[in-house]
Amino acid sequence: MYRKTHHFDNPLKNIAIMDNLFTFNEITISYSRKGLGPKIISSRDIYELLTPNWVDIDYCESFYVVLINRGNLVLGVKKISTGSVSGTVADPKKIFQTALKANASAVILCHNHPSGSCQPSANDKTITQKCVEAGKFLDLLVMDHIIMTRNEYFSFAEEGLL
Repeated sequence: MYRKTHHFDNPLKNIAIMDNLFTFNEITISYSRKGLGPKIISSRDIYELLTPNWVDIDYCESFYVVLINRGNLVLGVKKISTGSVSGTVADPKKIFQTALKANASAVILCHNHPSGSCQPSANDKTITQKCVEAGKFLDLLVMDHIIMTRNEYFSFAEEGLL
């Protein structure tokens, strides 16, 4: 049988219980700019920016977001996920959380295909469209989604797929 208990004998305990209802875990956000990266004019600029330091580009699939300011300067690059040889998870919530924290005006989505083929999969197209729609809602432009290999890349923007 359910028994409702009241703490009439200790009114301070009731206040403590109510205070707990209005507390929750919080993230503290601080913003400090460490400098700006290069100006992005084309998808080739992103390819040349990322591939020299992408040590596991042939080994496992990873997903990155490049954060861009209003002047098309790179604010930063953040790895969103690392997967296996055949896929990784790109969570739009994590992508846009990162962009909002960095005060970005636009994002460029990037991931690799360890297979060596740059052709987008159905999943690649789906996540791109999800992110484009989420970006519209947040007023954060998805400038491109670039699929990379060691020797070439595929740009959704250049192919008219955004």
